[in-house]
Amino acid sequence: MAFGWKVHGEGRGLAPGEVVKPDERLSWPRMLGFGAQHVIAMFGATFVFPVIMGLDPNVAVMMSGVATILFLLIVQGKVPSYLGTSASFVGGVIAIRAAQGDSATVTGAILVAGVVLALCGVAIHYLGVQIIHKIFPPVVTGAVVMLIGFGLAYVVADVYWPQDHWIALITMIATFMIIALFRGFLGRIGILLGLVFGFVLSWVADQVFGNITALNAATGQVDTHPRVNLDSVGTADWFGLPSFHAPTFQVSAIVLVLPAVIALIAENIGHVKAVGEMTKTDVDPYIGRAIIGDGVGTALTSAVGGSPTTTYAENIGVMAATRVYSTAAYYIAGVIAILLGLVPKFGALVYATPGGVLGGITVILYGMIGLLGAKIWVENKVDFADPVNMLPIGAGIILAIGPVSHAITGDFSLAGIALGTIVVLGGYHLLRALSPAEVAKNSTG
Repeated sequence: MAFGWKVHGEGRGLAPGEVVKPDERLSWPRMLGFGAQHVIAMFGATFVFPVIMGLDPNVAVMMSGVATILFLLIVQGKVPSYLGTSASFVGGVIAIRAAQGDSATVTGAILVAGVVLALCGVAIHYLGVQIIHKIFPPVVTGAVVMLIGFGLAYVVADVYWPQDHWIALITMIATFMIIALFRGFLGRIGILLGLVFGFVLSWVADQVFGNITALNAATGQVDTHPRVNLDSVGTADWFGLPSFHAPTFQVSAIVLVLPAVIALIAENIGHVKAVGEMTKTDVDPYIGRAIIGDGVGTALTSAVGGSPTTTYAENIGVMAATRVYSTAAYYIAGVIAILLGLVPKFGALVYATPGGVLGGITVILYGMIGLLGAKIWVENKVDFADPVNMLPIGAGIILAIGPVSHAITGDFSLAGIALGTIVVLGGYHLLRALSPAEVAKNSTG
């Protein structure tokens, strides 16, 4: 069932070692806080990646809420996850733009990729989860989860942290302390409180120390600017519809984005596996449904001019930190995102969150996701003395962390998480196929 959550305990909090399961909830005021925290966690990337791809970020935010609710319905409430903007399409979209493609061409290509992704999910659902176990054994799924988290390290290192390294460091430490030392509800929303703390701290620093000379994300240059710039908040409307547009289809553009489907399949499997590890439940039967949900979400959002979707590592990191896996929080987050898409002023306020603050927050979230991959290895006793396990996994993770870019043609390249995933998956199965039978058998752990 997608609805009908049981109240966990008295609905007030968690005892040591307890978790709130997907079909449970705390009191509705507390769930509202968790839902808001999930919105904050997804907002930065969901807003920024459309900007990079030249698409309307307000459409992306609104449709991410629609896609998330649709996803939860498709997985029957068994896989708590948020669908935000996917970064896997950025390379392909940039290539389309370089070939003079417009936004309609971009979203048309993404729509086709979404349909292909959904069809892959249908195949996985009806062929059975055993095909996933053969293609993605624990050594591979652990690696995919790890490179999804650690493969985003460059975002912290190159984008967020350089904007204000002291604010990033202080925000990180403050968030550590809130999550680890506070008990009850405050500790559970530590990510949100850490972000608010960092925002206020940045504003205070502006008043006390003046402007900062550092990387400016708005210009991509080092200049002197305030940490908190609320100009866009003042000029933004209180209410307004996003700029929807219809897609157009070009075969050449479609070919450029189709490889991203491979990364999205692996990413969804990795995220579902991570959720299963955290909740201690068998969600493998819902992997096909999860991929269908992501594909349908991508097709739907791009049909109205939005950006591609994927299950979000940031929100899985929030669940890992809070131990609240209730899908009720995600329904709330979806509704909030839809409403935010209609309120440009609030979107501008969240978008004004200083990069240094996001650096302190995302370094925690991405790191927690990466270590969930290691947890999968430990619990499945993966043997890294076996080169079939060690070589492609190590190489793929390094390619993702780099991030390393590999040119396929003059206009298209694979990079970072997408490249690392392909190397992990392809390299493992190639070595396993070429290894002696007894060695291959031992490397499936």
